Amino acid sequence: MNGLSMDELIVFAVLAVALALFVWGKWRYDVVALLALLVLAVAGIVPASDAYLGFGHPAVVTVAAVLILSKALQDSGVVDVVAKCYARIPSIPILRILSLSGITAFASAFMNNVGAVSLLMPVTIRVAKRDRQLPSRYLLPVAFASLLGGMVTLIGTPPNIIISNFRRDEAGVAFQMFDFALVGVGVALVGIAFMALFGRRLIPARRARLALGDTLHIEEYMTELRVPEDSRFVGSQVRDLEELAEEDVAIVGMLRRGEVYVAPSSSEVIDADDILIVEADADDLRLFVDSSGFVLVGSRDIRADVDKTLTSDEVLVVEAIVIPESSASGKSARELHLHATYDVNLLGISRRGTRLARRLGSIEFLPGDVLLLQGRTDSVQAALTRLELLPLAERDLSIGQKRRPLFPVAVFGAAVLLSAFGVIPIQISFVAAAAVLLLTRFLTLQPLYRSIDWPVIVLLGAMIPVGEALQTTGGAERIAIFIADMSGSLPAWTALGIVLVTTMLLSVIINNAAAVVVMAPIGIAVATTLGMNSDPFLMAVAIGASSAFLTPIGHQSNTIVMGPGGYHFSDYLRLGFPLSLLIVVVAIPLILWAWPLGN
Repeated sequence: MNGLSMDELIVFAVLAVALALFVWGKWRYDVVALLALLVLAVAGIVPASDAYLGFGHPAVVTVAAVLILSKALQDSGVVDVVAKCYARIPSIPILRILSLSGITAFASAFMNNVGAVSLLMPVTIRVAKRDRQLPSRYLLPVAFASLLGGMVTLIGTPPNIIISNFRRDEAGVAFQMFDFALVGVGVALVGIAFMALFGRRLIPARRARLALGDTLHIEEYMTELRVPEDSRFVGSQVRDLEELAEEDVAIVGMLRRGEVYVAPSSSEVIDADDILIVEADADDLRLFVDSSGFVLVGSRDIRADVDKTLTSDEVLVVEAIVIPESSASGKSARELHLHATYDVNLLGISRRGTRLARRLGSIEFLPGDVLLLQGRTDSVQAALTRLELLPLAERDLSIGQKRRPLFPVAVFGAAVLLSAFGVIPIQISFVAAAAVLLLTRFLTLQPLYRSIDWPVIVLLGAMIPVGEALQTTGGAERIAIFIADMSGSLPAWTALGIVLVTTMLLSVIINNAAAVVVMAPIGIAVATTLGMNSDPFLMAVAIGASSAFLTPIGHQSNTIVMGPGGYHFSDYLRLGFPLSLLIVVVAIPLILWAWPLGN
């Protein structure tokens, strides 16, 4: 081929900058994708009339519908019923990892990966404590199993849906519901077996740093303050102090005439000589004392009675994790007015196993953060539900309201069967299933819209035209010729391996849906250049996109177990690298068996 055309240069430059911004992470990936689309539209490479067609693409609509149905299954309590069977399984580490990973992979095959992890993570922690094991022994295999399970079906993960639509555009027929199982089942079984038999030895014993009575030592941040008789706050309410403290200081208790009131309400009136039990970092406490005029009286016996000070029969302290779809993600306690609106106190934040102590009220919550919350049981339950936080305590707390568990399963199953047998296209059957749940009031509009991961939807809608531009300008063909030349005189499957490994590495550093949009046209071009069937190359892209095991940021499932497991960044590489190599070794023969290279 001749030198690069101007259109190719622009597309390659835009993709290079977009990938760099994805890796940098300063800007959200949906914003980056939208900017990339706008640049190509302004340059005339993507026609203005086609710039936003990606948002109506069947893959985008299907992903949104799958997320809605996944949320319905998550709230139904079906997996909770299955999880009760763990009490009958002997407490042998190999069996525990096999069973926990197995049920996670199975759930992930039919629902969102992160949803599957969110459901099984509290169960995993409970099982680990019952076995007197650290949760870190089980959580990483569960997170990785969610990715392995997503390889099994069309709806297991958004990359599979995208790949299916690329195949429809290329060959006229999309991949069907269980076409991915021909390769995905084998890869998932081998991956889970490896983690249970050998990989468990590569997982270090880590202790999460945010744990009551463990390494948090919350009593070190608790102090008593006396309200002077001449204080301007006498007769005011607790919420007035919260506004003054801006959520940086938590009022966890109140001592009045010798009686302790745990987690006082925002409407509680302050009297002279009340003793406020507060939890705050030293600098935040100093600012609060200076601005309020309260008198520092030290600690009664807080260090000895921290549990009694923070909890009672009606008040509890619970750890909860910020999951990606949480409405608290990207916001601070101050923005949420956490105590005034939800009647819960924020006692601590752990990010990647490290306590964040200063200015708690202004810290923006990120997916994977573990929050330590205090409040009355009903208030905590309501806050977890409204903010969509995942409770990690052993108490009977949950995100959703469990009701009619069989109904959403029946509706979901009908949608799967209708699409699997080709009666109705998947983008129609799944949207129809969501509509049925909405009309029967199993779902309401607000939770329905919240269940959709809108940044992913924007990412897909913007990146699909960008991926098509890579193909129409000849850029994909140029990369394909380069890969074919790299293969040289090597066996034909070498090019397949290059596509798989490249996608795998790309999915570690950018969103896996974006990796598929970039690599699918390249995979098709490689097949065309070599005169081979494009199906095995598309399947290699799908497997590679679901193999983001090397870092905690490779996939959201990896991110949300980092805090509760106390994992270090290198822990993912220790288990993920040999697992990735194993997947390459297993997947290539399976792909060649299921989808031969010859046309």
